[in-house]
Formats: sequence, structure tokens, C-alpha cells
Amino acid sequence: HDEAGAEVQAADRRLATSTPEVNMLTELRLNSLGVVAEAVLPLGPGLTALTGETGAGKTMIVAGLGLLLGARADASLVRNGQDRALVQGRWEVGEIMVKAVEALGGDLDDGVELSTLRQVSSQGRSRATVGGAQVPVSTLAGLLAELATIHGQSEQVRLSSPERQRELLDAFAAPAALEDYRRDFAEYRRITEELARLEAEAMNRAREIDVLRFGLEEIAAVNPQEGEDEALAAEAVRLADADDLKALAMTARNALSGSEEDLDAPSVLGLVGVARKALETLSERDPGATELARRITETNYLLTDLAQDVAGYAADLVADPLRQEAVADRRGQLATLTRKYGNDVAEVLEWAERATGRLAELDGADDQIEELRKRAAVLDEALDSAAARISRARKEAAGRLAKLASAELTALAMPHARLEFAVTKAPRGPHGADRIELVFTANPGSVPGPLGKIASGGELSRVRLALEVVLAGQSPGHTFVFDEVDAGVGGAVGLEIGRRLKRLAADGQVIVVTHLAQVAAFADQHFVIAKSSDGQVTTSDVTPLGEEERAAELARMMSGSGESDAGLRHAKELLTIARTG
Repeated sequence: HDEAGAEVQAADRRLATSTPEVNMLTELRLNSLGVVAEAVLPLGPGLTALTGETGAGKTMIVAGLGLLLGARADASLVRNGQDRALVQGRWEVGEIMVKAVEALGGDLDDGVELSTLRQVSSQGRSRATVGGAQVPVSTLAGLLAELATIHGQSEQVRLSSPERQRELLDAFAAPAALEDYRRDFAEYRRITEELARLEAEAMNRAREIDVLRFGLEEIAAVNPQEGEDEALAAEAVRLADADDLKALAMTARNALSGSEEDLDAPSVLGLVGVARKALETLSERDPGATELARRITETNYLLTDLAQDVAGYAADLVADPLRQEAVADRRGQLATLTRKYGNDVAEVLEWAERATGRLAELDGADDQIEELRKRAAVLDEALDSAAARISRARKEAAGRLAKLASAELTALAMPHARLEFAVTKAPRGPHGADRIELVFTANPGSVPGPLGKIASGGELSRVRLALEVVLAGQSPGHTFVFDEVDAGVGGAVGLEIGRRLKRLAADGQVIVVTHLAQVAAFADQHFVIAKSSDGQVTTSDVTPLGEEERAAELARMMSGSGESDAGLRHAKELLTIARTG
């Protein structure tokens, strides 16, 4: 999926630079996920509230959404007795997302509705599909990150980390130079690591160069020729056994053409000559013997040539001590090479060819070092310049973001809260040259301190919501999931949280898991999660609520009972307040 992944990344970049599209989760379907046997949530735009008693199974809904967005699979999420858990989401998506899905090989229903599926087996294995095409979970996560974001309780912990605080500020500031900076920083780090490696290996390269050059010079001095060792070995045998070989050759020559010392001794050529005369005469008298005469004539020619060649061979076999010594010396030179560089001359020549290539590579290392130093210097200057621009953008945005978030905190019953993003100089890193710290105080006259150390749980929850409302306003057409964003806050503040979630949902889709009736009252859709048991198996059911049912659920959330007249009156008042804003 490498090529498809590149297409998705390209689509992501287009999403960041183009007019936002409307994307929305239209249906969430769960099967055998924890206590949820089967549930279908038809979802629409605006604010959707999920409520229910503690332990009813609301967490499974969020866990299912998390799996759909690429969270790590866990076999413990599979319902007892089942082989697998399934989470399916259907999304209404825009043109850019359509192209990203098609790049993965997926299809959309009616050209605009995307189906995504995550399956977890009871052994913990996981599969993901996008538009019917199976993809890695990381690809699913990368794609759906453009469609939805989950803000859970863990976000409060992350909010205390400098890394998360930098991410928040960058999400608001959107420094134009940051993407180029990160790319250049990655290249700069790669180049400096390569430089360090090459420079550290300089001594080893010098030693290797000396060894290779010595070997090539030694081979060049001997100048071995291909096949020379085999030819010399054969010649050495002939020189050493010259007398015996000549005697054998002379015996063969005498047998073929006759002995000069014994003229009456029979020979092959003499006997063939007799046979030739007889067959020629025979062919003159009987045409049927013509072929026989032709063949004996041919044999005579062949034997004559053979006798001459044997005589020549015998004549060349002369004991030559000087040549024998020269051959021995040459073979000794070749043996010196084959002891070091190969089993025979062919392997020696192959070693020389490899060594020549390696030597060129090593000799080019100094040139490579120089080129890398030049490139590193250019990147170093570019990174300093980009880091300065990023820092200016962050400092300018820090004040605006803090002001907007502080206004939200005032509405959330924290009128004296001060929130600041302190941007100070830091060693250059993969995200710039800034140290970013979110400092906070809830009381007038107090010195702001690190958010994670100063804020209480309820204050931290409200700071998180204030920042998310401000930042989410920059991402219309997105689906936001808030898991108990109201933790640690009371009723009056709950109304303000509900108002802000409702306002946020005006430009997108918001799903909130809440314990506060004051928050749930603002929902456009309301689902209640209820747990039941037959004594052996516990099951959670998800039920959409009508207007009267909503009032009863809100009453239960406030007083523990959904049947008292006072509780129902209070619930209806809440719904009226929510409708009127």
C-alpha cells in the first residue's frame, strides 16, 4: 500500500490547504464488543449525547470509535464466547476524501458514502477495511484522522506535557514554515549522521585503500593472463617428460610411416598403399567397388597427415632446461597471487576487478564528505531562518490563543483565570527552536505556574474544553468525540459546557459522553446506554430517546430517579433553557 499511502498523504495536504469539506459519521454499528452484543447508532449533524449509569457500557461506544480510528486492538474487547468483535462506521464524505479512498482501491456507496470496518479476533488479531479494500490499520488511522478526533480523559494528562502544548499552539498558529522545516531537519539529521559515520571510518578507509592498492599493484606487476596458469601447467608437464614423450611419439611415427633405420619394417601407410592399389584396380573392373576405392584413398590422406603431425610433435619435444626454469619461475609468480587473491588466475582477475571498483568508491568518500558538508551548511542556514519564522508565528499566535481560551474560561465560571503560552528559546530540534509551556492561574494575584502542577482536575477539564472549542472552530466539517469532558465540574458550569459543545456542533458533528444533565440537554440526538443481565450474561443496549424519554433520562441524571414530578419539571426546564440558548 506504499503508493496508496502516498496518495492519502497528498490528499491530507490538500485538505489542509483547501476549503474544508463536510464529513460526517452517519452510522456506528457495534457487534460483540465487550458488553455490547449488537448496537446501531444512526447519527446526524449537530450534538449527540450518550448517557447512562456508571458501568452501563458507554466506554464501549468510545472504545469502538477508537478502534475505528486506529486504536490498538485488544482481545479483551471481544465479547465473551464470541470469535471476534466488529466495529463499522459509515461516513458522508467530500470530494477530496473520495479521491483518497479510491487511491487505496476502495469504493463508495452512491459516490459519497464511505464504509469503514475494524475487526478484532479473540486472539487479538486485527483487520481493517476502507471502502471494501483491506488496508493496514495505520492507513485506516491516517485516513480517518482527517474525519474525526476523540478527546478522552487521557487528553487531560497529555495537556500537561510540553509536546501536547506545542501541538495545540501549532494547530492554532499553523506556521507556514513548519512543514518545510521538518522536512529539512530530517534531511539535515540524516546528512550529519552520514558525515559522522564517514569521518569516523576515515582511518579504516585509509587502511583499506592501502591494502587494495598494494594488491592491485602486485597483480599488475605480475600481469597474469586469463587461462595462463592452466597453459603453463600443461607446458611444465611436457618439459619435464620430454624424453619419454618423444620416444612414444617416435614409436607411433615409425608404426605409421616406417622406420628410417629398418627400411623393410612394415608400416601402416605401406599396407594402406597396397590396399589402395588393389581397390583402385578392383573399381576399374567393377564399378560397384568405386566407393571402397574412394574411402581407402581418403584414409591414406588422413594417415599421411597424422604421420606428419606426429613427426612434427616429436621434433618439437626437445629438452629445454632454460625454458623449464622460466616456466617454473612464472608459475611461482602466479602461485604468489593465487595464495592471496584467489584459487586460480580467473579468481585473481575477479578480485582485481572488484578491488578496482571498491577503491573508486573509497577514493570518492572524501568528495562525498565535502559535498555533504556543503549541503549541511545550506540546510543549517535554512533551518535557522525557518526556526526564526516559526518562533515569530508562535509568539504572535500565543497571545491570541490565550486570549480566546481565557474568554472561554470566563464563560466556564473561571473569570479570573489566566492562561499563557510561554514561548522561549531552546536548542533546535525536529519541531523548531522553541520551548513551549502552558502556564495557568485560577486566582487573581497568583503567579502563573505550569498547568499540570497548578490546575485541579475540574480546572484542567475546563482548560482542555476551552482550548478545544477555540481550536475546533478552525476545523469545520469535522467529527469531535468528547469522553466525559465535564468530569469534575458542577451544574452551572455544565450548562456553559453544553452551550459550547452546541456551538461547536453548529459547524460540524459533536458526540459527547456525559454524566451531566446540563450538558445532555443541549443535544440534538440523545442515546441512553442501559445494562441488563439474565443472571449469566450482561448486555448493554443503546436506545435513542424521544422528547418525553429525554426528560425522564435527564431527571434520572440529576436526582437518580426519572419518575418524580419535581425531577421531570426540572428536566423540562433544562430542555427549554437549552433550546433558547
